[in-house]
Amino acid sequence: MKTTQDHPIHDVIISGAGPVGLFLACELALAKCSVLILEKAADPHSPLKQLPFGIRGLSSLTIEALYRRRMLNELELYKRLKNPHQNAKQGPRRQVGHFAGIPFHEGDIDASQWEYRLPGSTDTSLISEMQELETVFARRAESLGVTIKRGLAITGFQQTGDGVTVHSGEQSFHSKWLVGCDGSRSVVRKMGGFEFAGTEPEFTGYTVLADISDPEKLSPGRNVTPTGMYVQSQPGYILIQDFDGGAFHNSEKPLTLEHVQEVLRRISNTDVTITALHTATTWTDRARQATSYRNGRILLAGDAAHIHAPLGGQGLNLGLGDAMNLGWKLAATIQEKAPEGLLDSYYAERYPIGAQVLDWSRAQVAIMQPNPAARALYAVLRDLINTRDGATYMAARVWGINMQYNLDSNHRLAGRSVPNFEFEDGVKIGELMHNSQGVLLDFDGNVSLKKLASAYGDQIRYVSCNAKDRLGVSALLIRPDGIIAWAADNDPDYNELQLAADRWFERIS
Repeated sequence: MKTTQDHPIHDVIISGAGPVGLFLACELALAKCSVLILEKAADPHSPLKQLPFGIRGLSSLTIEALYRRRMLNELELYKRLKNPHQNAKQGPRRQVGHFAGIPFHEGDIDASQWEYRLPGSTDTSLISEMQELETVFARRAESLGVTIKRGLAITGFQQTGDGVTVHSGEQSFHSKWLVGCDGSRSVVRKMGGFEFAGTEPEFTGYTVLADISDPEKLSPGRNVTPTGMYVQSQPGYILIQDFDGGAFHNSEKPLTLEHVQEVLRRISNTDVTITALHTATTWTDRARQATSYRNGRILLAGDAAHIHAPLGGQGLNLGLGDAMNLGWKLAATIQEKAPEGLLDSYYAERYPIGAQVLDWSRAQVAIMQPNPAARALYAVLRDLINTRDGATYMAARVWGINMQYNLDSNHRLAGRSVPNFEFEDGVKIGELMHNSQGVLLDFDGNVSLKKLASAYGDQIRYVSCNAKDRLGVSALLIRPDGIIAWAADNDPDYNELQLAADRWFERIS
């Protein structure tokens, strides 16, 4: 970290100490960048971050990322909580996800269709909570030298050609880059001149923890009704969708016991009685996405870049994917090891993924509408999801199994998350990716590949070792975020490999 006469200059200031901001800070710090996080909340603890409100599902790509960075083993909740719903069935009929409230079940999923998931791969999905994730990420970030300042909301900033000055009240901080990870109401996005385009909400969602005198009047699980939908996963913990066009959420009216009871009675068509309202919050299915993720030295990630209904729990995973993609690219840019266009590839790769998730959310809302046409579509989708192929497709989409970037390569593995190859000595490739380096994985011990890797210094680690299952490939170039940049089945095309390496790494010799 450099200093001026009066102020330290960080490489990056991150606005927001949620999971996305903290994980991005870890990625940057792994690459020896100096990072300051400014968080407006003075206290990191909140009931909304803890069970049951703070529960989150982690997808396969997130789980792989945490495994590769040695943080997966620090999570504990998933080891004792396999399913958050008290009424959930076990065995083949265990619900492992849903689309628009239509469950898909463990026994219907044909994992053999996922040909690139090798034995010994990490789980496809796990349960965690916001507080656990923030605790683990903050501990790792601080161990890597990240500074976290809480109770400091960003009130303004100015950028020049070589840096950004960030203001929080009367305090000022200086950095080369500013990244907004400050959520759906992002100050960085609003002040940074980003367009936030999308669609308006169809409903107000309620998440409620309450005492109910007659909970037996509410059916357990997810219930679609003529007026909306409600979910009772545990006694007193209820989610409600009221198709009011988002009117109540946007009204900023107080969330009272009387109002929640009126909505619950109307949606459930019962005379259920709430005797105490402990915690309640509202949300909508508004779907918006920044039309650019960068404006000069200002960048966006997570909910600051895209928002949608929390149906299927994909928002957190989408944001952590942004952080994994952006971290090494921004670090290489700061350290002047970035080939031309590297930082621009962050938007080029992540914007289409975000757009897909927004459309996935919109599609769910469309068939949850309380009208005959939506009910008819709902019935058709339900029948499809209850088939083996339908459940497998839905699981692959929700868990990110089939995610693939378009890297302008014809190889079937290019743009995919690298399979967890197990070498003959029992070591797996994920265990060699803790330090955010690129990897040239050579199964045939090709001396020419080793020489090529050496031209990029410590940016690319050369690994030569045969694997128990090579999936028919002879060599792969893996980016620091675990994405396969190049692969060859037989004799490598050195010119093609050189072009791929030059696209992602700076040649030093």
